[in-house]
Amino acid sequence: MASPSAAENAEDTQRVSLSVEGMNCASCVARVEKAISAVPGVVSASVNLATERADIRFDQTAQPAEIIKAIENVGYGAVEDTLEFGIDGMSCASCVGRVEKALKAVPGVIGANVNLASERASIRLVRGLASTDMLLQAVRGAGYEAHQLGNERNIDREAEKREQELKRLQRDFLIAALLTFPVFVLEMGSHFVPAIHDFVMSRFGMEESRYLQFALTTIVLFGPGLRFFAKGVPALLRAAPDMNSLVAIGTAAAWGYSVVATFAPGLLPAGTANVYYEAAAVIVTLILLGRLLEAHAKGRTSEAIRHLMGLQPKTARVRRDGEELEIPIAEVRSGDMVLVRPGEKIAVDGTIVDGDSYVDESMITGEPVPVEKTKGSEVVGGTINKTGAFTFHANKVGADTVLAQIIKMVEQAQGAKLPIQALVDRVTAWFVPVVMAVAVVTFLIWLVVGPDPALTFALVNGVAVLIIACPCAMGLATPTSIMVGTGRAAEMGVLFRKGEALQTLRSAEIIAIDKTGTLTKGRPQLTDLNTAPGFDHHTVLALVAAAEARSEHPIAEAVVSAARAAGLAIADPEKFEAIPGFGTRVAVAGKTVHVGADRLMARLGLDVSVFASDAVRLGDEGKSPLYAAIDDKLAAILAVADPIKETTPQAVRALHDLGLKLAIVTGDNRRTAEAIARKLGIEEVLAEVLPDGKVAAVRRLQADGRKIAFVGDGINDAPALAAADVGIAIGTGTDVAIESGDVVLMSGDLFGVPNAIALSRATIRNIKENLFWAFAYNVVLIPVAAGVLYPAYGVLLSPVFAAGAMALSSVFVVGNALRLKRFRSLERPARDGQR
Repeated sequence: MASPSAAENAEDTQRVSLSVEGMNCASCVARVEKAISAVPGVVSASVNLATERADIRFDQTAQPAEIIKAIENVGYGAVEDTLEFGIDGMSCASCVGRVEKALKAVPGVIGANVNLASERASIRLVRGLASTDMLLQAVRGAGYEAHQLGNERNIDREAEKREQELKRLQRDFLIAALLTFPVFVLEMGSHFVPAIHDFVMSRFGMEESRYLQFALTTIVLFGPGLRFFAKGVPALLRAAPDMNSLVAIGTAAAWGYSVVATFAPGLLPAGTANVYYEAAAVIVTLILLGRLLEAHAKGRTSEAIRHLMGLQPKTARVRRDGEELEIPIAEVRSGDMVLVRPGEKIAVDGTIVDGDSYVDESMITGEPVPVEKTKGSEVVGGTINKTGAFTFHANKVGADTVLAQIIKMVEQAQGAKLPIQALVDRVTAWFVPVVMAVAVVTFLIWLVVGPDPALTFALVNGVAVLIIACPCAMGLATPTSIMVGTGRAAEMGVLFRKGEALQTLRSAEIIAIDKTGTLTKGRPQLTDLNTAPGFDHHTVLALVAAAEARSEHPIAEAVVSAARAAGLAIADPEKFEAIPGFGTRVAVAGKTVHVGADRLMARLGLDVSVFASDAVRLGDEGKSPLYAAIDDKLAAILAVADPIKETTPQAVRALHDLGLKLAIVTGDNRRTAEAIARKLGIEEVLAEVLPDGKVAAVRRLQADGRKIAFVGDGINDAPALAAADVGIAIGTGTDVAIESGDVVLMSGDLFGVPNAIALSRATIRNIKENLFWAFAYNVVLIPVAAGVLYPAYGVLLSPVFAAGAMALSSVFVVGNALRLKRFRSLERPARDGQR
């Protein structure tokens, strides 16, 4: 431990307590203490193995990041936390950049991701090094407000906040519009409509008209428009201007110039005492209109989350101490017996202990056909009971339920920052200052070389440049598309656990698919049983099932299951004998039954050539035929296999239609794998691959820089899922391995893969459209606002039209993102009950 010093008691030292993971003995403690103490600026370090914490005192010269690095360098880790904050007051991409910068400057913060569309910040920090108060203070210091969101987000509070903001915008816009209209009519009408000009001059007079415009515009600017000054001026004083700063400067310049022209025209050069009250008022009104439309549209981007949260019932009926109680959903405990009546939503995850029913699980799997549930079946909170009544044992409650995990994953994906956003971040970091510089240059150029009245031209064009610039559209271009795209995916049973997978998946060239449980059903079934002349199908099946009843081999289980499914009685065998290397001999129901390979039949002296064509066909299908003999007579040929899922062929065709190549990666024998590949039209087969060899198989497919998406069950295939560019975990309901893949398909249907890829492509295409519009808008219109067309064409862009165009650009971007809500699942095959 570092030796104490007087510096320990100095006022300029800080003390933190970090959680350290990976320590298991005293030598670990010594190594961690030594590493921390060696960091410049660290005064003392005390590490406790029992609490797994390091108490550290350091002065102002120490870098917290260096402390973390020192712990990691000796083989341990500082425990990380992720906190979610709601951020109020952001209006453009520049705001996002400033909030992120402020948060990242807090000692102990590893990363911060701020989303303009959802108004949320996700912060990764070292536990014990950064506090909630420090984060909140950092956000406030940047000029915004923040509040921490709990693990179980209060959707009512969020919805109420958005509703209040919407009402304020509606009120402010209405007031601004009512006051701006007479200003616009008095000024613009006087210029372009002679009758209005005559009316104003005869009833009011020019001077009185200006006084009235001044009064109305002042109310507009410092009433409904005060929000721009309240945010923009402090940002300007911090040398961190944002969009509000642009609007504040532009409208204040137009209003201030008009005030001088109204009350002290002698201060202005001759012929320049014009007023621009209508420009200032209309700019505020139009931008408020844009904000109002944007708020309406942004509210729709989070509909998927609200829909998911609305799936959970408010109350549950439980049996405690012999009586039935209806309690709030938050009070349901693991182990409770929960009662469900027809038509009710299931409260939490659990296992049925009594009763049976059909349950609509479409909210999880996307499958519209209700699923039969009986004693022992798993049920998921949020799904809907259709017909019967049942009681179930609550296994998972609160944040542990499948629905809660789905909501968490969707929120994380919606708040993600894709690689494509990096360009936007770099541009918006300097965008507003550059726009202000362009406005100043525009003003000076027009003032020096512009025609008379030069001051008027300089003011109008300088203000137009300030107003036309729109970092809002840039900031909204990516996150709104992500929010809508991932929300729509969730509704289709496709969950993007990692936002970057949304971008990576679209670039996949090869889809590597695990066979068992993904292409196939994952459980062996009796696929073939052809009888010899003189033998009845059901009689043979019942006898063979009786012969296999005592075996736990998967083949035996498949035969017994087939007999039970056919409603056949399975007799108890009187005598059972295993013949090593050949098969079995059983005495049952007064008959002797042999079941085994062709060599067993040869040993019995039986000719199997009658089934030669069947044997060839089964071999071509990758199945190993078995034979059954009853009382020393050849009775049947049968085969057990893991059958292909009904929807797999259509899913494979859909993937091919998307231009993708497919490969099977399986531990099964090559003959079986190649037979399935031929049947499905899959190009490449990597067979007989052990679980630990699947990673190497993925690496082999990634040769030449090809992007690979691996599709597996999410449990045994976890290493391959992690090694692929995108891991897609496929499962059903509560069996899904949520932590395994970048993308999780809640349905066990492979058809979710082409849906996920198609949606990924649609979302990235939508983002590119938004970014093109946002950048092209500024690249084209800022020069026009500066007046580059005036020398050749005499065209100038009025600040009023600049404000309208700016407002519409943000509305366009959000509206374009909302088109993803109309994304339709690729055509699926019809199933029984769906026709």
